[in-house]
Amino acid sequence: MLSEFEPAWVPVLLENSVDPVPSVPGSLSDDQLLDVYSETVSGAAATVAPAVVNIQIKNPHSGRGGEGGGSGFFIAPDGFILTNSHVVHGAKTIEVTLHDARTFRAALIGDDPDTDLAVIRIDATQLAFLPFADSKRLRVGQIAIAIGSPYGFQQTVTAGVVSALGRSMRAQSGRLMDDIIQTDAALNPGNSGGPLVDSSGKVIGVNTAVILPAQGLCFAIAANTAQLVAGWLIRDGKIRRSYLGLAGQNTTIHPRLVRHHKLSKTQGILVAGIESDGPARKSGLLEGDIIITFKGSPITSIDDLHRALVGEEIGINSILTVIRGVEMVDLSVVPQELPRH
Repeated sequence: MLSEFEPAWVPVLLENSVDPVPSVPGSLSDDQLLDVYSETVSGAAATVAPAVVNIQIKNPHSGRGGEGGGSGFFIAPDGFILTNSHVVHGAKTIEVTLHDARTFRAALIGDDPDTDLAVIRIDATQLAFLPFADSKRLRVGQIAIAIGSPYGFQQTVTAGVVSALGRSMRAQSGRLMDDIIQTDAALNPGNSGGPLVDSSGKVIGVNTAVILPAQGLCFAIAANTAQLVAGWLIRDGKIRRSYLGLAGQNTTIHPRLVRHHKLSKTQGILVAGIESDGPARKSGLLEGDIIITFKGSPITSIDDLHRALVGEEIGINSILTVIRGVEMVDLSVVPQELPRH
């Protein structure tokens, strides 16, 4: 297994193309445009507010005096709530306060630290809930409204724009999370897990992190990712992923080997350790090998290998190509399900 990362958010900014911005109508004055903007934000906030909840947890193992909390929002009328994994992970008890000040005890349905998403549920029906937008249709510069409930039913609303799309950042588990939305809509303490919505009140993301030393750097998990993960968590209670059982580090392949084997990439994973009874050991992988492809797809980093080892690869015989010394070797490997502790 790979080494643990420090429990801190690490943004990895990626290049992203920007769609052309449509021209602003010239028929309205600045005051009129400001009024329209204010009405848009307040209207969306009023629509979304009944579905946003405050979450309080008690966890004797946390470093926060055993208590903590955040926000969440209903994704179905029968009590399913989407929030951040880091808000509820390891909680002994979870208490949810609704917009109308009603309080319920919640049960954890599923938790995925690798995407920082979790689903909890309360015993109630006919609840206001939020629909998801298609986050692939987002445009840089469009309105983004962050809503949270950090102090019980006293909700907060901040507004800004989508600053960038396609960012990547690390979850507390160390895995790289892709398709992250960057926004300048400020996140207040306790807003983690709340919705980031568009002007119509549809969820475009789940607020997850703020870079404290920076100004206007806030991040949200894209709606398409959140909707997919929430469905899996509701169905299975977890996200299944596969693993090979190795420790590795990113490395640069010697230029002579790149030329000799006519490789398309110059990076790979140097195998630094192998579990005694894991899939990698059974495949014949050796320490010192450099992994360059998995099922024919280039592997240039540990993150590439993480992306490839999805649940569908569990139990599937696949080809792992490595550089061993000066030779290129194909190994037959069968990834197994990653155990959750």
